[in-house]
Amino acid sequence: MTFATVRSWPALEHPVLVLGLQGWVDAGFAATTAVESLLSSLPHEVMATFDADALIDYRSRRPMLKLSNGRHLGLTWPELRLLAAANPGGRSLLVLSGPEPDMRWHEWSTEVVALGLQAGVELVVGLGAFPAPVPHTRPVRLTATASSDELAGQVGFLPMAMEVPAGAQAVLEVAFSDAGVPSVGIWARVPHYASGMPYPEAAATLLDELARLSGVQLDTEELHQAGRKARDQIQELIAASEEHSAMVRQLEAQHDAELGMSATEFTRLPTGDEIAAELEKYLRGEAR
Repeated sequence: MTFATVRSWPALEHPVLVLGLQGWVDAGFAATTAVESLLSSLPHEVMATFDADALIDYRSRRPMLKLSNGRHLGLTWPELRLLAAANPGGRSLLVLSGPEPDMRWHEWSTEVVALGLQAGVELVVGLGAFPAPVPHTRPVRLTATASSDELAGQVGFLPMAMEVPAGAQAVLEVAFSDAGVPSVGIWARVPHYASGMPYPEAAATLLDELARLSGVQLDTEELHQAGRKARDQIQELIAASEEHSAMVRQLEAQHDAELGMSATEFTRLPTGDEIAAELEKYLRGEAR
């Protein structure tokens, strides 16, 4: 079965494929915000669409009905699209956006990889964010899930072994890696107490890292400004509670200590099981 319909085949120059699917781990709406900012700042066109009827469970991702004074004006259906964007730096960007498929991941991922290979994709970058025991008063740090030690080392990683549930983006990253295309998932660590609200600084950090890894030119100043405003608002709320202030001070001490640790000293930090438990707690409360 074929899921993709190619709408156009633009000229591409050393393309990078950015994965920004909705529905999995996106604390602080960081990846969603990053993709929206990316597409709003660059001219783009639809390269391919995917058969949502075959991939999406509409009971979990319902179409939106627009109403005015009781009269229905139309439906907006979930769309899964591959977009092509030109970049001022000369390198093309492909962006896979829309809801994470609910089914047929094996067939769908095989088709996406085939499209990517035909387009000449040279690097795959997935965007995501997870709740972590980090303070809002420190710069956003990133963690990688990558196809090579070199790529993981360029971004940074948690020096521990752990198993976590995988999203469709991880399936694509592994599939592209198996096909010989380097892939890396960039994960922003969002303060766990701010994971349910927009956290623009994480989105800006994701895009900054995408630009650094790929060589594309991206303007993230507006997102950084929004991040500073959000951080000030969080600080006002935290300052009103001594209990919350004490928690942030503890997280600050832990964060600062982590920066000076070697890999063997990470035993003093939360274990993989503890981080996974925090992640699962977040996912149970995440609206889809």
